[in-house]
Amino acid sequence: MEFKGSTLIKLLLLTQCLTVLCVSQDFDFFYLVQQWPGSYCDTKKSCCYPSTGKPAANFGLHGLWPNYNDGSYPSNCDPNNPFDPFQVSDLTRELQSDWPTLACPSNDGINFWTHEWDKHGTCSESNLNQHDYFETALKLKQQANLLKALQSAGINPDGGSYSLESIKGAIKDGIGFTPYIQCNVDTEGNSQLYQVYLCVDTSASNFIQCPVFPRGKCGSHIEFPTF
Repeated sequence: MEFKGSTLIKLLLLTQCLTVLCVSQDFDFFYLVQQWPGSYCDTKKSCCYPSTGKPAANFGLHGLWPNYNDGSYPSNCDPNNPFDPFQVSDLTRELQSDWPTLACPSNDGINFWTHEWDKHGTCSESNLNQHDYFETALKLKQQANLLKALQSAGINPDGGSYSLESIKGAIKDGIGFTPYIQCNVDTEGNSQLYQVYLCVDTSASNFIQCPVFPRGKCGSHIEFPTF
């Protein structure tokens, strides 16, 4: 089949528009997810410290995840824009500190950051380019100082048991919004504080009340393990 010049140009423009529409996914809000390293490591699976050394005893980023109000989420939206470490080279030290990997075998974190960008970051690239995505997540983590909020309420990573409501209340008092708390199970089968979800608007500028929480629940009292 042959196309005249003008028709071919229209087809090319249409293809480009469709490509942009496919890449520029809509979403309703972000989850900012932080994890407690002591809970990641205190499981049957255990953990490996990154090649840069043991992370600080503080919450680390897991990710900044676009989400829909019905609880579903987009993923892997643009395979044509893979993670490029050079685009975030000025953030590497911060990423190693605040977004460390604990996966085995020990590594430098690039695999972790690659996964987060490919699965989640590409679905927000209509709002945030690759550098902005990681820089924004780091800034949001600094704003939401979870450990400070908990310790201000007398909740410390000392291996003790704390009520779930007191943990949620301390974070709400410190950050201003109710979090979702995700638990996992330690080597002895005890429920422990694992991840904290907070919600952010689509511009990734402001924390908001979560429109929906993930499924799952913790016990009424959970451990806050040491690290």
